Amino acid sequence: MRVFRGLPSSADVPIALTIGNFDGVHRGHQAMLSRLVEAADDLALQPAVLTFDPHPLEFFASSAAPPRLSSLRDKIGRFAAQGVARVYVVRFDARFAGLQAEEFIDDVLVQKLAVRWVLVGEDFRFGKGRTGDLSTLRNRARSFSVEAMHTVEVADERASSSAVRAALAEGDLEHAALLLGRPYAMSGRVAHGRKLGRSLGFPTANIAMRHKPPLTGIFAVRVHGLGAHPRTGVASLGVRPTVMENAQPLLEVFLFDFNESIYGRRVTIEFMHKLRDEARYENLDALTRQIETDVAQARGYFAAQG
Repeated sequence: MRVFRGLPSSADVPIALTIGNFDGVHRGHQAMLSRLVEAADDLALQPAVLTFDPHPLEFFASSAAPPRLSSLRDKIGRFAAQGVARVYVVRFDARFAGLQAEEFIDDVLVQKLAVRWVLVGEDFRFGKGRTGDLSTLRNRARSFSVEAMHTVEVADERASSSAVRAALAEGDLEHAALLLGRPYAMSGRVAHGRKLGRSLGFPTANIAMRHKPPLTGIFAVRVHGLGAHPRTGVASLGVRPTVMENAQPLLEVFLFDFNESIYGRRVTIEFMHKLRDEARYENLDALTRQIETDVAQARGYFAAQG
């Protein structure tokens, strides 16, 4: 798969395209990507995705923007797994936000991308002030055809990024996994920390959060990237109120029966079950006793899962 940062000045090959943020790449997104690849194969076109970084809501109202479900890297990895051949990552800035709907169609879709077939959601909006919609796209199309994707429902609920965020915020990892078609996961590189966990008897792999996470608390987790099989452990995701003031969110993972140096390794953490919310303890001894309880509960969870 080829990844393009920005748009080319002119297209090199005709493509079938879908457009969106695809945050989390949930089951609704997966259905769109499957339809894209199917249509591209039928039409002898390359299946491509046009996505944005940052999320448009982060540009227009950064303080009110919802937490990201997935990093750009993880999202691109999901595209590749679905069979997408090209990804165009457009920086959403003032210039791009100012494009009129007709300019977006003529300059971006036709001239720069040579779109021959495009798939969008039924509620797709685009252009300055969100003035463009599905009807605008169809009425302006001359050299490409337009298809609208139906809503995908899971357990009588519309599969959406908002629904996944709501499930994660409530600690309902099972429902989030149902909407995603897989356990919710984050990935990143293991970095050096304060080594406090080691001094307490629970050394952790630390992963810094570049953006506000969509969930916080203490979790039973599976960790991929440290061998042929996933490792199990317990993770804390939050601001560590017992040991820090006004700290940035950090993901700390204690791996069961594991004692190797993994600094700099890229790992993926799957959140399998929430044990409790984050809490402040009166001292480190109380925190240590709680960690011992968390570890026992997480081990019990995995034992019960077989």
